[in-house]
Amino acid sequence: MDERVRLRLAVAYDGTGFSGWAAQPTRRTVAGVLAETLDLVLGAGVATGLTVAGRTDAGVHATGQVCHLDLPAAVWAEHEGRLLRRLARLLPTDVRVRAMTPVPADFDARFSATFRRYEYRVTDAPFGAEPLRRHEVLAWPRPLDLDLLNAAAAGLVGEHDFAAYCRRKEHATTLREVTRLDWRRDPDGLLVATVQADAFCQAMVRSLVGAMLVAGDGRRPVQWPGSLLTRRERSSEVTVAPAHGLTLVAVGYPDDPAEYARRAEATRRLRVSTGGAPAGGVPAEEPAPVEG
Repeated sequence: MDERVRLRLAVAYDGTGFSGWAAQPTRRTVAGVLAETLDLVLGAGVATGLTVAGRTDAGVHATGQVCHLDLPAAVWAEHEGRLLRRLARLLPTDVRVRAMTPVPADFDARFSATFRRYEYRVTDAPFGAEPLRRHEVLAWPRPLDLDLLNAAAAGLVGEHDFAAYCRRKEHATTLREVTRLDWRRDPDGLLVATVQADAFCQAMVRSLVGAMLVAGDGRRPVQWPGSLLTRRERSSEVTVAPAHGLTLVAVGYPDDPAEYARRAEATRRLRVSTGGAPAGGVPAEEPAPVEG
């Protein structure tokens, strides 16, 4: 078997024109566009094993997405000095590969990750979002109070069952540990929520934002978002915030590359043990972390 090199890719994209990350036969997706371009540059099927840290849904953006793929060592040696610029010329302008770095073969963009961090941007300006930022900022029709937003956020930090905030998938856990959740108001007036966790279930971040916004504008008490954590089914009272305000900004990994395999093994074990088992008794692995 030919020797292969594993590459870690740093990827950014404007999600407006994509039906999410995951490849779909009839839709334009980030993974689909990236795979097609790699095939064009390197030859069909030369790059294999494209794996992402967290699948984003339609309309969600990324500045800090991470994925990995494998190339034959000879191909990487031939293209190493020019591959990034060739991709820049051929990729559409709404997706960029910002860096390609060789990593140990046991690095796994999905399972070796220690956290994912998102930001959600909102404006409560009476005139709405600035035209040049309309694709990344939600215009909220009521004034928002920063202190109320942070008080609501405080009740959601920690390890909880976020079933009320997730689109449940069969045999998948809704238990998550949110290690950071806070709001700031930037000098330009935008309100930015930062949300960090080991992983997210589908629609979780946008659901959390939707619940906090109605507390931030005074229509719900600040305790309300946290009170929903006692529920074991998705809450129909929570409105999912629109996708375009959400951006994946960072994915964390162990500082020591020797820890990649250990982290990946621990994550796989956790996903199986908390995800349950389907008929036949075989544990079902949870789908890759997503957010929509």
